[in-house]
Amino acid sequence: MNIKTVTVIGANGTMGRNISAIFASFGNAKVYMVSRAIEKSTKAKEKAFQTVRAESIKHNMIPADYSMLEKCINESDLVFESTAENLEIKLEITKKIAEFAKPNTVFCTGSSGLSISKLAECFPEALRKNYMGIHMFNPPYNMTLCEMIPSVYSDMDFFREVQAYISDILRRTVVVVKDSPAFLGNRIGFQFINEALQYAEKYKFNGGIDFIDAILGPFSGRAMAPLVTANFVGLDVHKAIVENIYDNTNDYAHETFIMPRFSLKLISENRLGRKSGGGLYKTVIHDSGIKIHQVYDIETQTYRDVIKYTFPFVETIVKALKIGDYELAFRTLIGNHSLEAEICMGFMLKYVIYSLVSTELVGYDIHSADDVMATGFNWCPPLATIQALFGKDNFSKLAKERLDDSILSKIDIDKLLNRVEPSKYDYRSYIKAKR
Repeated sequence: MNIKTVTVIGANGTMGRNISAIFASFGNAKVYMVSRAIEKSTKAKEKAFQTVRAESIKHNMIPADYSMLEKCINESDLVFESTAENLEIKLEITKKIAEFAKPNTVFCTGSSGLSISKLAECFPEALRKNYMGIHMFNPPYNMTLCEMIPSVYSDMDFFREVQAYISDILRRTVVVVKDSPAFLGNRIGFQFINEALQYAEKYKFNGGIDFIDAILGPFSGRAMAPLVTANFVGLDVHKAIVENIYDNTNDYAHETFIMPRFSLKLISENRLGRKSGGGLYKTVIHDSGIKIHQVYDIETQTYRDVIKYTFPFVETIVKALKIGDYELAFRTLIGNHSLEAEICMGFMLKYVIYSLVSTELVGYDIHSADDVMATGFNWCPPLATIQALFGKDNFSKLAKERLDDSILSKIDIDKLLNRVEPSKYDYRSYIKAKR
């Protein structure tokens, strides 16, 4: 498939401009960056080339606004919609795209979890076969994952041609998933993050937000702690994702998608995270120029300095990891029964189980969850986590000992683990000697 010209609609957003840069650099395509005001598109262009560290691609990117939409779409081989994650907004702009649609053009949305088939229905019947989901992760230059989602109308030969282009030319790690709320990566990742938010509220007297993040740090297989991730993504985006899953699915972990009250309060006060200047965390610059990292204290409803927690089990794990003794590190975690170690172990077990269940529901291959979590979140993949915990027999034993009946009574752990294969990822790449 030869993609020479691309239109990105919503190019003034973070993902829109970053994806524009991917098409302009890896794809060497001419990219029309469309937003409602051309001034916004021009500013987005200036930021876009910086994300791929290649000023030479600036000439490939052309700022545009909605008045130029017909011209842009008529010239394009691929039209990528990257507007706000709101179904009504996406339906409105997709109908507008359909007015100018041509038969051989690729039409796609960067939605992180809305119905691809519903959006495809904005097009005339003859063109619905050209529509698909192409969900990249932020920042796409660093996170290579691209979930591709066919609709019920997709021409699968055409879909596979686009898949080859995304994989071979744009150099994405492509995982084909079903048209299910939040798809696969966000379903797994945001289940974990939202349950971490729930635990922050549950343990607010122990420290809350930074307490839980300290328990689930890099030593447990996450490059970025879960609630730091929520702060990076934005609580409003987080809310849209988990509410979509809660409203449209009903698996055994359904209740873990309910946002705790304190997080809804922060959203109502526009404390969304990094993009609004503060949310779960914020950075304060002292008069001396020193940056002070603060966290929202759930109990007092005020910000305080982040605490550097010291947990004995973490100190032992980090020391073991520094000398490359991964066996000692994980035996320390398993053998320690402090509150913090039990929380950490429980989250790791539940992460793997939910990943396996979600892969059956949404994926096409047992390795799909590994691919999405490794290349979309930079988390230790679930199959690799099983290996880190000394194989599936030991994992099964741990799960039956440590998890309560509210989970075990709803799944067949042995049947689930029967499908498990060795991971193609090395867990040691994700387990870091850091607190």
